[in-house]
Amino acid sequence: MASEETKITSGSLIAAEKVEGTDVFNMQGEKLGTVDDIMIDKVSGKAIYALMSFGGFLGIGEKYHPLPWSTLTYDESKGGYVVNLDKRMLENAPTYGMNEDFRWTSDYGRQVDKYYGAPSYW
Repeated sequence: MASEETKITSGSLIAAEKVEGTDVFNMQGEKLGTVDDIMIDKVSGKAIYALMSFGGFLGIGEKYHPLPWSTLTYDESKGGYVVNLDKRMLENAPTYGMNEDFRWTSDYGRQVDKYYGAPSYW
């Protein structure tokens, strides 16, 4: 269990556990989903992807959408992240099911980066 000192962040720092559950909006202010997890580079410690849940109803049919971290902008007024995407683009984006036995590969990462036009981590 983390001490209170490590939970408190200020400025642009945030504890990873506080990012989980944060809403993600498009530029029009529509809620697209929520951040379920963060993929962090083991060596640099930098956040590379946010795994956003999107779609489904009451958790049924919901999918994970890995979003390159570089596509997210934190909007303090919304208390969430904003991405320049619409729901239609997300419907065709690389995804995997929440209950799917999924293994991340560098090829899949390149596919995600290319789809969103983000600089490739791989």
